[in-house]
Amino acid sequence: MAQPEPNRYLVAYNSISASCWSVVLFNTVFLSLTLGQPFVFTKTNLITTGIQSLAVVEIINAAIGLVKSPLFTTVTQVFSRLLIVWGIHQYLPNSPANYHWTYITLCLSWSITEIIRYSYYAQHLRNDVPYWLTWLRYTTFYVLYPTGVFSEVYQILLSLDDAGFYYGWFLKVILVTYIPGFYMLYTYMIKQRKKVLGPQKVKKN
Repeated sequence: MAQPEPNRYLVAYNSISASCWSVVLFNTVFLSLTLGQPFVFTKTNLITTGIQSLAVVEIINAAIGLVKSPLFTTVTQVFSRLLIVWGIHQYLPNSPANYHWTYITLCLSWSITEIIRYSYYAQHLRNDVPYWLTWLRYTTFYVLYPTGVFSEVYQILLSLDDAGFYYGWFLKVILVTYIPGFYMLYTYMIKQRKKVLGPQKVKKN
């Protein structure tokens, strides 16, 4: 039986997204090793904000049923990151968070996660996912999710003094939502890993 033709739009979107995040990763690593902060932030924050903003497309894809991703989970993930890049890096340009080392760990965690994730999706649509990429997709989150969330939370904490009274309280409310949000996403990925890389799957491979 012939395999269905992959959605070319989704293949292109995921491939381009993986390439864009590769730029973020390269810039972060190169500038961290050569110049360090505050130059890492000043030279990367606009392109990182732009690339992360493209993720709004994922909400649209989920909303119209083009992908099977849960809409609520997608919205939560995308907007939590938009809060960081727009609500802190752009809206609070003088926040100490922008020049802190957690900006570097944030970019590293996000970019590595997204390169793996988008590459996996692109290959999955082609029905040609190598095992090593599947393993990375469902294993690296053990480290990258906690480091990413820690970096996001610390960025928000560092920005509270510059946020003002009302916006500061808004950020504090957001911080509270990180606890159930992280637990929900982390346990979901653990369950997905068992389904994809469980003993039976490994045995079949």
